Amino acid sequence: MDRHTEHKALISSLRAAMYDFEENNVRKALKDLCAPDSLFRLCHPFGDTTGPDAFYEKAYAPLFRAIPDLERRDTIVMAGPTPEGQDWVGCGGYYTGSFETPWLDIPATNHQVSMRFHEFYRFMDGKVVEFQALWDIPEVMMQANAWPMAPSLGREWHVPGPATEDGIVQGPYDADAGRATCQHIIDMLTYMKRHPSQGGPEVMELPKFWHPRMSWYGPSGIGTGRGIKGFRNWHQIPFLNGMPDRGRYVDEVTYHFFGDRQYAAVTGWPNMIQTVSHDGWMGIAPSGRKITMRSLDFWRLENGLIRENWVLVDLLDAYAQLGVDVFNRLRDFNKARAGFDPETGVSLT
Repeated sequence: MDRHTEHKALISSLRAAMYDFEENNVRKALKDLCAPDSLFRLCHPFGDTTGPDAFYEKAYAPLFRAIPDLERRDTIVMAGPTPEGQDWVGCGGYYTGSFETPWLDIPATNHQVSMRFHEFYRFMDGKVVEFQALWDIPEVMMQANAWPMAPSLGREWHVPGPATEDGIVQGPYDADAGRATCQHIIDMLTYMKRHPSQGGPEVMELPKFWHPRMSWYGPSGIGTGRGIKGFRNWHQIPFLNGMPDRGRYVDEVTYHFFGDRQYAAVTGWPNMIQTVSHDGWMGIAPSGRKITMRSLDFWRLENGLIRENWVLVDLLDAYAQLGVDVFNRLRDFNKARAGFDPETGVSLT
């Protein structure tokens, strides 16, 4: 078995333990999979953790208390090498279950909720040594009717897995196919960065890379755009209006691209730097402040063009860098709810 197929097989034990989530099984699967000093990098407000036990206590234990029938469902599992020589596995899907007690001061709904995740695992010598993950926490806030920020421009919904239902990519690993898919994505991003510094939207040559019926599945807070028109209207135009220097600081960030047959992924912590200026962004007034952004993405090619693109961005971290504490606003937002302390907005149950 080639090493990338083997890495996906190693991840399968953790995925299985999290499907029927039970504390002891998940703890054991994490410890078996990860090196003792592995670095876990999770979205705001969790931050970095060293070691699988500490990571479980910080991240999974509170989530499991809030959702006691917690269940993980993967729709994408892919792997491959980066040009820098690292080996990664990328998983995309969602956590689901009955949201029975508050989590991160998000009010419980007592209904089934879902939270999208993109999780990336770097392997060395058969062990995970680094983990980078974004959980779509704003999605949970929205399902609890407690999102305290500006409404999304795109469509908010339950983002689907791949239309072709082949996101759990099987081995053996095809190095040529993975490399070609990656190159298509890298070329697309190179062309995209031409705008606006080198001209209007036409310089991006988007139809050269994107399928006319493409779907861009953005994070909650931005939403989904259908087709090039939807992508530009609901994400790219507002993004560039607020941060027109996008793409000018590539030497200050690191990208890790890897491909697996018709799928490609990128990870980096962070992998974008830009300045919030001009029109501002997501309802935040322009501050002139330079921020970093974490984005973990998957793409699926169909007939040589990008048909689907799953994107998660650590929006809560971006807000925090701009001086906005979304969780404080959430607690203020909750003060009018029954069962919450009107002084703090924290659940009394």
